[in-house]
Amino acid sequence: MPITLSASDPTPDLRPFRVISLGWGVQSFTLAAMSALGELDPVDAAIHADTTHEASGTYAFAREWMLWMEELGVSVVTVKSGNPVIDIIRTGGMIYIPAFTRSLRKRDGMLRRQCTNRWKIQPIRRWLQANRAGKPVEMWMGITTDEASRMRDSDVKYIRNIYPLIDKGMSRHDCVKWLQAHILPVPPKSACVFCPFHDTRAWRDLKKMSGNGDWKKAIEVDEQIRKVRPPYELFLHPSRIPLEDVDISTAEERGQLNLWNNECAGVCGV
Repeated sequence: MPITLSASDPTPDLRPFRVISLGWGVQSFTLAAMSALGELDPVDAAIHADTTHEASGTYAFAREWMLWMEELGVSVVTVKSGNPVIDIIRTGGMIYIPAFTRSLRKRDGMLRRQCTNRWKIQPIRRWLQANRAGKPVEMWMGITTDEASRMRDSDVKYIRNIYPLIDKGMSRHDCVKWLQAHILPVPPKSACVFCPFHDTRAWRDLKKMSGNGDWKKAIEVDEQIRKVRPPYELFLHPSRIPLEDVDISTAEERGQLNLWNNECAGVCGV
């Protein structure tokens, strides 16, 4: 369903309260930039739920481009959950992140993910309730065609989730091309530094940029959660060994010859 209403858009007093869920990654920044440059309708706010645990590159990107967005009419709001620095472990041993479990007596598994709800959804909704003035909310979500399975209807009646990039048939790669075509930077992937859903490449990139402290923080969190849920031991990596000991090297770094570095002579299989 198209979301650009232009001439037929209701008056400001009647139309829904329109916001972007801004994670400062590729897709959500593309949404905000499209609104800022007039390719999508104006929004009332772009809301960033700051977990306080994003990679340093994400915070640097947000500092650099927030003013640009606001100068073009996209008001950026940052919300947080509870404490200025959001706890990973709550008093009493509750773990918010979906850590991997290991136990001699029970099957290995994974804890329930609570971080998204507590650190993102709840603070965004508190802000919306305080600012929407009773209007229904259109929540623009930066989801693209290559991850359409993530689309969900809102579980509250006053919010309607909208997927403008899906409506435009855009993939993440299309977002990158759009940003480049508009002489805009491609932001780094947005995620908490210690997210258990990181793949090997993400861990490798985090370690490669270890000078900014992100890798050290991930190792500290991995050690911090280890013993707080007996009889389980908890880990950030699915191998269920300490993150510092996980082999995240490339095949080439392990001594495997990379045949694709040589120029193709066009005679493969002859």
